Amino acid sequence: MEHAQTSPEPGDEGNPAEAPPARPARRGRRTALLIACGAALGILGGTAAGYAVQYHRPPTPLPPLAQQKLVTPKALAPDAATTRDSINANRRHKTDGDLTALLVEAPAGAKAPGKGYESLDVFSVGFEEPGKALAGFAEDGVRRIATTMWSQDDRVFVEIRLIQFRDRKGADVYQQSQALSMPTKEYAGNPGVPIPGAPADLAHVWVDSSAETKPGYHPVRGARAVARRGDIVMEIDYIDNRGRIAEGDVVDLAKRQLERL
Repeated sequence: MEHAQTSPEPGDEGNPAEAPPARPARRGRRTALLIACGAALGILGGTAAGYAVQYHRPPTPLPPLAQQKLVTPKALAPDAATTRDSINANRRHKTDGDLTALLVEAPAGAKAPGKGYESLDVFSVGFEEPGKALAGFAEDGVRRIATTMWSQDDRVFVEIRLIQFRDRKGADVYQQSQALSMPTKEYAGNPGVPIPGAPADLAHVWVDSSAETKPGYHPVRGARAVARRGDIVMEIDYIDNRGRIAEGDVVDLAKRQLERL
């Protein structure tokens, strides 16, 4: 399954400002998915540990304000129910905590190397023009990328990413650029189906119209889900190396992951 590149739809030439900027096309990720489950545990564990160190450090105190008489709520003494999140409740959003905690769990019996964070340069390597992709994502304000993956019966391979941007605009550009190109022949080759419970223009699933075949190998079929909720884009790559994918399985997984957000 390739991550898609956007091109304006017919009739949009006269109004290019409304079309999301193009992004470099994604390389095929089937090979990467087949080997990722065996190699990613160390990488994910290291990046997650680094983030955890920063997350648990106390905030650096700011210098005194020039205006001292500000109206602020009266501070309450901590008690047994006080947590780090409750102390910082007035400045913490739900998705400002550990983003990996919002990833769905791997199914029982699946081989799962774990959850963690993927650096922007590693994410960009999966694109046909990594340098341009890295610059584009930096411009769009990618904040962090949480990821998990698993395999089942050495046949089904799943990779899920939560790509958080610094604002909704960047997330919208990326989600639109993927959704506009997925129906084309170069990618899924069909219009796909919406994810229940979410607007169709913000959440969709595509199963490849045809499987990739090579003499001496089983046919390989891919599916992809892309959805946006706020400043986060959820994307799922789903691979079956026997060439058969039940659309409902991918839709159900995408729906469960979207609900976690």
